[in-house]
Amino acid sequence: MKQYLQQRKGLVQGVFNKVFDKYDTMNDFMSLGAHRIWKKNLILSLNPSNNKNLIDVACGTGDIAKLYIESTNEEADVMCVDPNINMINSSKKRLDNFKNIKWSLSSAENLKIKSNSYDFYTISFGLRNTKNIKKSLEEAYRVLKPGGKFVCLEFSKIENKNFDIIYKKYSKIIPSIGKFVVGDDKPYEYLVKSIENFINQEELLELIKKSNFQKCKYRNLSGGIVAIHSGWKI
Repeated sequence: MKQYLQQRKGLVQGVFNKVFDKYDTMNDFMSLGAHRIWKKNLILSLNPSNNKNLIDVACGTGDIAKLYIESTNEEADVMCVDPNINMINSSKKRLDNFKNIKWSLSSAENLKIKSNSYDFYTISFGLRNTKNIKKSLEEAYRVLKPGGKFVCLEFSKIENKNFDIIYKKYSKIIPSIGKFVVGDDKPYEYLVKSIENFINQEELLELIKKSNFQKCKYRNLSGGIVAIHSGWKI
């Protein structure tokens, strides 16, 4: 499934080139500060283990990698992947004290990773920014070991109509807040639009199933503002 907004040449790279140094602030605005709780829920869904390695795609500033390593007493190995060099450098600087993290500059659609390499694959708030969801899911399946688990945390569709109305009204003012805080509203306009245009929970679940994952399911958080989807390579 191609993402037509994300297909515009240089659009996504341009967005993250502008906000890489304020990425966590951006996530606070988009999630009302709840993204830190959601990410902890993602980690808990993995049931981390010292002898199981993780590939985190669209790693941003490295929140998932940090949480995973800390949950394994800093013994597990993690590969952080991002298509934006500024994001990679930002996460390297932030996680410099962790010696068991490696980085790869590549996209979710074309991972520079050997097949059957990782126990866990995570992607948080990154799938909707890919140019091709289907290809990204196929790559996730390829790099996972047999028995490996795929987990995606992404903005989704709110279940309650009244809550949805309130959240959409809030979303409309996010670009203005972004301009006031970071000096630019364009990245926030893109991010709000990318959330509005993204597929719903059931549609994403079907795409994951069609990518050969088994035992696929999802769980809504915060009334469906986000959802955690998962599947197994069996």
